[in-house]
Amino acid sequence: MIEFVWPWVFLAVPLPLIMRLLIPRAGIRDAALFVPFFQTLTRLDAKATHRVSRSVLLALFTILSWLLLVTAAARPQWVGEPVQLPASGRDLMMVVDISGSMEAQDMQIAGQSANRLQVVKSVVGDFVKRRTGDRLGLILFAARAYTQAPLTFDRATVERLLYEAEIGIIEENATAIGDGIGLGVKHLQKRPLTSRVLIMLTDGVNNAGSITPQQAGDLAKEGGVKIYTIGIGAEAASSNSLFGPRTINPSADLDEETLTSIAENTGGKYFRARDQHELERIYGILDQLEPVEQPAETFRPTLSLFYFPLGVALALSLLIALWRLPVNKILGREQGSSFAVGEGARS
Repeated sequence: MIEFVWPWVFLAVPLPLIMRLLIPRAGIRDAALFVPFFQTLTRLDAKATHRVSRSVLLALFTILSWLLLVTAAARPQWVGEPVQLPASGRDLMMVVDISGSMEAQDMQIAGQSANRLQVVKSVVGDFVKRRTGDRLGLILFAARAYTQAPLTFDRATVERLLYEAEIGIIEENATAIGDGIGLGVKHLQKRPLTSRVLIMLTDGVNNAGSITPQQAGDLAKEGGVKIYTIGIGAEAASSNSLFGPRTINPSADLDEETLTSIAENTGGKYFRARDQHELERIYGILDQLEPVEQPAETFRPTLSLFYFPLGVALALSLLIALWRLPVNKILGREQGSSFAVGEGARS
């Protein structure tokens, strides 16, 4: 069906008539005082019928153009049939670390060396595809946190935005774990209490932001948000030095104690992912979260239609302007010659 967003605009339909009645018309001098009366009648009589029909047609076009402009201003739109949204599932906010340490090349994808963020994109992208019926959201954080995708059923868009995330789009020299969790909790507060889930993935320790991870965890607990934390990064990697090859721990900065505390305090769990396979196993476990019933929701697709009446009105306006142009020129020449004859008769 067709609806109007601003139907009150139609009150402007009689405005031209009101203006015509209220504003006095400009005075017109009587040309009979200056032009020979019978010559004027002779010249106009042959064209009288033609000019009347043109005037009526132009008046109709003008009225129609005005009505179309008012209709366009009322913002007509086509409203489709109600579409039922999934009535079950979780409200699941994913919080992903994209600080500089996520560039560490200590993991593999299909036997090829890859950095931590590349592995996260591969595994979490598959996880997003499987979460049919869930609302998913995505928050990225480094020195600060920002929302990449709000909670939505559009899993394809969330997946694309995840793949588009790059290290360096936020200040990458710090990690604000608390801010990332806090922003995720803010998005989940308005959702049903029994469906609020937050999955936070990081490879470091909180060293930036306006709130600490413990404070953010307390906010999550008060808001009924269950947090699952994931620490990512290998525990052993080879490095060459002056004394020969040696083994280092590239995840030495990972604050597992804080991540475990946050998860347990909110009813969630902490997981450790040292490689791609462990990360896939973790998201396989998270994938088993039981959906809960939510109030059924519907939406109705809409399509704006204002450009149709607006386009026709512009076309009519152009037609009216072109149609009036030769008439004005003829009238101008006739008025000029009449004026000259009148002056001659006067003299």
